[in-house]
Amino acid sequence: MPTFKYIAKNRESRTVTGKISTDNKANVIEELRKRKLTIISVLEVKDTVTKKAAFQSKKVKGEEIVIFARQLATMVDAGIPIIQGLDALGEQVTHPMFKKVLTTVQEDIEHGTSLSVAFSKHPQVFDTLFTNMVKVGETGGALSIVLDRIATYMEKTLKLKRKVKSALIYPIVVVSMAILITVVLLVKVVPTFTEIYSSFDQELPAMTQLLVSISDALRHQLLFYIAGVVALVFGMRHWHKTEKGALVLDGMSLKLPIFGDLLRKVAISRFSRTLATLVQSGVPILESLDIVEKTIGNRVLEKVVSDVKGNVREGESLAAPLVKSGVFPPMVTRMIAVGEKSGKMETMLLKISEFYDDQVDAAVEGLTSVIEPLIIGVLGIVIGFIVVSLFLPIINITQII
Repeated sequence: MPTFKYIAKNRESRTVTGKISTDNKANVIEELRKRKLTIISVLEVKDTVTKKAAFQSKKVKGEEIVIFARQLATMVDAGIPIIQGLDALGEQVTHPMFKKVLTTVQEDIEHGTSLSVAFSKHPQVFDTLFTNMVKVGETGGALSIVLDRIATYMEKTLKLKRKVKSALIYPIVVVSMAILITVVLLVKVVPTFTEIYSSFDQELPAMTQLLVSISDALRHQLLFYIAGVVALVFGMRHWHKTEKGALVLDGMSLKLPIFGDLLRKVAISRFSRTLATLVQSGVPILESLDIVEKTIGNRVLEKVVSDVKGNVREGESLAAPLVKSGVFPPMVTRMIAVGEKSGKMETMLLKISEFYDDQVDAAVEGLTSVIEPLIIGVLGIVIGFIVVSLFLPIINITQII
């Protein structure tokens, strides 16, 4: 559907601009007349962004939303009307999908829709937390402050994600390379030695026989093993989408050696920061917990937050069900309890998130220092086993001669 950009004057003789997506120019003119605007020009916007769409991800990156929120906050604070601010930001956005969403949001606002409702129509870009905080900002007349707070929250959340990804990428790459090297040795190198051993007319040592058996099994059934691994991955992903599967797998992830502690710290930091940001912005506690439950990213912790929400609805404290869960450390639950009693809940939650951000930093550094020698050691044992097994028959033959 083509998009038309218009320039017109309203009843107060002020110039207004905007974009409308419709079938033809006549529909745009009819719509503008309904709004009682005096038309100056209507031009079709050449759809150059669609050519880029094939080369860009459909998902809008968090960094782009952060920049948008920060810039919109600056414009609102400077007294620029929302529609003009969205129009200006829409012009500089390069992501095709995000550009289209902002155009639609602008059109909705021109028709009298509030900003939060216009954002809520695009959950693939603006999540529940974003729209609810904007709603609070509109109601309380502090939209620029809330938008700036959203941007700060998202920046810290994205920074935390990058840290975890950097911690996981290194061991995944090293382990993948180790597996690939081992498979190449077993599939390509070992069979060459096997042909040599067949001329020895001697029984092979147990280690060598085991290596040859593994090599034969891998060579003849490699596709079967690859298919099995792929099926296992897809099966686990499908199971994770079920309630029971998500509870089991997410619970196991928190108990993993080395990685489990890191994932727990990340989850606690996210829980604390999200809840603190919402409470600080004036979102009611029950609504805040509902949003936290949807954004925490771990089904075990989602269940804990759901229990907390039930307790709070019945008039009980926030800290008690967190203690019962056994997921949150005593320091966290005690700080939350103190925050409830003193009326400084958001301050305590922010301190918890900052503390666990530092803990994640330390855990990431420790993870690299622990995993590197561990992987090298395991790889050394595997390669050493293969080399010794390959040359053992040759050593035996030399001794006999």
